[in-house]
Amino acid sequence: MAASETQPMMLFDRRAWRLHRERAAQRGEVEFLHAEIAERLADRLDDVGRQFRIVLDLGVHRGTLSRALALRPGVECIVAADPALAFLTQGTGLRVAADPELVPFRDHSFDLAVSALALHWAADLPGALVQLRRSLKPDGLLLAAMLGGATLAELRTALIEAELAEEGGAGPRVSPTADLSDAAALLQRAGFALPVADADTITVTYPDMLALMRDLRGMGETNALSARRRTTLRRGTLARAAAIYSERFGLADGRIPATFEILYLTGWAPDSSQPKPLKPGSAAQRLADALGTTEFSAGDRATPPAARNR
Repeated sequence: MAASETQPMMLFDRRAWRLHRERAAQRGEVEFLHAEIAERLADRLDDVGRQFRIVLDLGVHRGTLSRALALRPGVECIVAADPALAFLTQGTGLRVAADPELVPFRDHSFDLAVSALALHWAADLPGALVQLRRSLKPDGLLLAAMLGGATLAELRTALIEAELAEEGGAGPRVSPTADLSDAAALLQRAGFALPVADADTITVTYPDMLALMRDLRGMGETNALSARRRTTLRRGTLARAAAIYSERFGLADGRIPATFEILYLTGWAPDSSQPKPLKPGSAAQRLADALGTTEFSAGDRATPPAARNR
């Protein structure tokens, strides 16, 4: 019996993903998105009002978030983990070669676990979250950011339509990602207390589709699906995709937008000292009334920030 008949195919090619990150680390070109998310995660920690002594940075990339955390009061030790050795050799302190699919740390090791743009590469995201929760001490905090389902929707549309038109079929060219509606449920399923998930959108504009694809390669965010087409795009298909992208999504100034939806996951390792939620229907007053504001449904979205150019 063939191996493929006895073992399910992995969603992501782990070796390909690691090599993509190795290549990005060696080129040293594109860091703007990781740096922006690292800054936003650090700002969210300011709202927590707690100090954390031992910290895990999972998916350290170029170490922007680790460097910011090292300046925070109370931080004594940061463990940087990444599957790409080329990223780890650029850092200092404790470094561990590790994949988010397998978090190689003992239970109750960390006061804080952070992850900037790595968890969307975990095929078994619930399993990865369980491992992170176990690695936290009681009342330890997980704060993570990952790409969401609306990420690169424009590129996905252009590539699929171009391949169908030019080649009569289309393979997956952009990785699937989680939706915001599922994120908080995944945290709760993984055993986190007080789970919170929210989303933000960053729109980056480019002169053309090829410039966007070069940036994705420089970030280490190119296609690593196991079921991806192993051949490069034909020249005609690439030209058709660029034309579709520009015609369908182009801006008045001739540039094209690229959407990055960022999901933020926050959860605490359970501890008896944590507040317990009230029973449904036991509140005497609506929260919106108490705050003097307007209540929105869970499906409403905030206005995204202004687009930035690349």
